[in-house]
Amino acid sequence: MMDAALLPLQRRLMAPPARLLLARGIGADQVTLTGFALGVLVLPALALGAYGLALALIVANRLADGLDGAVARIAGPTDRGAFLDIALDFLFYALVPLGFALADPGANALPAAVLIAAFVGTGSSFLAFAVIAAKRGLAAADFPAKGFYYLGGLTEGAETIAFFVLACLFPTAFPMLAYGFAAACALTTATRWHQGWRAFA
Repeated sequence: MMDAALLPLQRRLMAPPARLLLARGIGADQVTLTGFALGVLVLPALALGAYGLALALIVANRLADGLDGAVARIAGPTDRGAFLDIALDFLFYALVPLGFALADPGANALPAAVLIAAFVGTGSSFLAFAVIAAKRGLAAADFPAKGFYYLGGLTEGAETIAFFVLACLFPTAFPMLAYGFAAACALTTATRWHQGWRAFA
């Protein structure tokens, strides 16, 4: 919901460090893979209850996610980069609730499972729409620089990261936060199904 509004600011902030990385021979794929490696470390950090460390790793992963796009815009985007970006992002998103489930299975396992199922709904509807949109040669007006059709919704990247931050700051509230965000994801999935039903009639 907020991604399109935040995108111009993100691009302005990320352009200088992106140019610095390119000057040192560091490409977008390297940034993507480094960010993902940091994101994977969120799982053991959460499982061990190191919520401050997990929050720092989430922030680092998301900074890398913005930075790889900035590098790609300067050097030239690639299909491999677009593929890596979305594929690794979706796995990272699932690792966070899994980490909370491991930290306290009794309290968090069920809400984490519900949230991961909700993520499957948003992710699958997002990618299914993108596949058919690419087949029809459609482009998203709000996200023209994306390497695929970026279908917005109530829960996009910014909202997901805000949820992760709140969960790390208030870990005992994870069940309530997870159920609430899962409901928002379900609404996003339903609206995307509706958009696909109408757009591809």
